[in-house]
Amino acid sequence: MPLSDLQIRALKPADRPKKHSDGGGLHLLVQPTGSKLWRLAYRFGGKQKLLAFGAYPSVTLAEARAKRDEAKALLKRSIDPSEQSKLDRIALTASRATTFQAVAEELLAKAEQEGKAEATLKKKRWLLSLAEADIGARPIGEISAAEILVPLRRVEAEGNYETARRLRAVIGQVFRFAIATARAENDPTFGLRGALIAPKVTHRAALTDWPAFNGLIRAIHGYDGSPDTRDALILLALLYPRPGELRQAEWHEFDLEKRIWTIPAARTKMRRDHRKPLSGLAIDVLSRVHERNGNGRLVFPAIHTTLRPMSENTLNAALRRMGFGKEDMTSHGFRASASSLLNESNLWHADAIEAELGHAGADEVRRAYHRAAYWDERVRMAEWWSNQHAAASS
Repeated sequence: MPLSDLQIRALKPADRPKKHSDGGGLHLLVQPTGSKLWRLAYRFGGKQKLLAFGAYPSVTLAEARAKRDEAKALLKRSIDPSEQSKLDRIALTASRATTFQAVAEELLAKAEQEGKAEATLKKKRWLLSLAEADIGARPIGEISAAEILVPLRRVEAEGNYETARRLRAVIGQVFRFAIATARAENDPTFGLRGALIAPKVTHRAALTDWPAFNGLIRAIHGYDGSPDTRDALILLALLYPRPGELRQAEWHEFDLEKRIWTIPAARTKMRRDHRKPLSGLAIDVLSRVHERNGNGRLVFPAIHTTLRPMSENTLNAALRRMGFGKEDMTSHGFRASASSLLNESNLWHADAIEAELGHAGADEVRRAYHRAAYWDERVRMAEWWSNQHAAASS
């Protein structure tokens, strides 16, 4: 006869363990100590077996019956409930051992082995640290979108909307890596795309008309500060690389005879080597810099040590000293200036300009085609741009 909660509560311990049946193999074992333990007796593979469901009242009568029914369903499929229970416990243990932080560290280690730039890795580590207290110790397969929203909202509350957006993106990268390595089934960040405040896009300041840009060139050539700072700004104007690509440049990257600067993949945004043609004027400037700094590794070392490169603050501070406010021009703005003025000239193919800027094409085949097909045009464009520079500085 099935048990009832009233009967179970009234059961008293005896000198020996006593079983009280509920039907279908489910029974309650009352121990002399007073503990009441759920057990399921069943046969599998011709053998009598026993499965524990936990203790009453932690496991209620209804829950014990539900577990019995689940076990019976497994038996109908020729699955041993005891073995399945072991597998479930192993899976749960593995899940709890696979924390978000552990998977994140694996992803960072993989990125490092793939040659990602240290600056990129450092930024990702910093972003992930913003969420570590909230989800770092949580099993990655159990983390919900609501949990991820907690650190995102905290960053957002400080007014750092762009940081919150990037944090969501890097958390999503960790989840997609977990999915690829069979440790998570979905990416909860996908549903959070519309939850965050969109950051206001602010374009880097740049001078994009010829009179203003020519005035900048004249000011740079007349700069009375550090010669290295002056020549770095001249090369930014002539070659318009990303500031970090120039500041961290090493002498072995330059082939002055062949007039080529090969920026290594580790320092380019697109993570591939980027070759830039050097005009005659650029060669002259580099030769001048080599007379000062040629004994060291870095083309533009810091003022107080040759082991570190010149800082971007040094370049921007020089622009401020020349009277160009941060709303007028930045060291990164030389790229926008060149892009605008070269396109405005209508002398050069737009794809040749994009290739010279080191931007990504539509796909790998197209990029490979650009590098080959537009090299000669980029060489001519470099000389033309250099001539405009020379005319402005004279």
